[in-house]
Amino acid sequence: MALIRLEVLDGQGRMKAQAEDEKQVILAFKAFYEEGDSIRLTVPQTDRHYWLRIDDVIEESLVYLTERELIFTIPFEEKKKAWNPKAFTGERHYLTCRPAEDYEIKSYRNLAKNPMDTCDSQGCYPHASSNLGAGGAFEFAARNAIDGVLANHSHGSWPYASWGIQKRDDAEFSLDFGRPVCFDRIVLRTRADFPHDNWWVQAALEFSDGTRQTVAMEKTDKGQEFLIKKENIVWIKIKDLIKSDDPSPFPALTQIEVYGTEGVME
Repeated sequence: MALIRLEVLDGQGRMKAQAEDEKQVILAFKAFYEEGDSIRLTVPQTDRHYWLRIDDVIEESLVYLTERELIFTIPFEEKKKAWNPKAFTGERHYLTCRPAEDYEIKSYRNLAKNPMDTCDSQGCYPHASSNLGAGGAFEFAARNAIDGVLANHSHGSWPYASWGIQKRDDAEFSLDFGRPVCFDRIVLRTRADFPHDNWWVQAALEFSDGTRQTVAMEKTDKGQEFLIKKENIVWIKIKDLIKSDDPSPFPALTQIEVYGTEGVME
């Protein structure tokens, strides 16, 4: 029988904890994480949705996996700044994974949300990236804009992590769903740590179907909603960002939310 397996490995790939099950795997173990440790998930079937919890203080993620094996490296030091400081600490840990039910997959929801996305995620969607990379500042990496954390009255470490543009005028943000989706509403929540922050007055949304829509934005700490209806879109890019004439060089995106349902697989 095909099994779902969760494992915790040390820096040399040696097993520290393991659990497996055909329907729902639950891994509870007692040990401190050490530098180099990782979590390995192995699933029997790809191109399907799973509910995955990698830590008891991180929200369970509905992810779409296109690879049988997923590796998540436990973050330390600088890489930990974008995560809840209580995550991956202590000596008691709780990890779970199960296939999503049809009613969960078909529900109208935020299709962009993935609290466990990382800069180097492969085969796990939704996934955020940019043409800038993390630049060594993980609290300003693209993955922060899909983690579900909406706090935007400050900047820097969690819960104020965001996607920052590194003072670049050519910055582009990419959101990859890993499969076709349909949506009718996009919400952009920009960082609002004024006067430290600037804001965008205009942005272009580019879609995988070759279309493009320009949206007007404003100075606000609230989510800015755009009613944009699209079908069978695989990715969205935010580009051609125009800052206000405020002297601050630091506009940033705290969160993007994309509301809709699954698309049609070809």
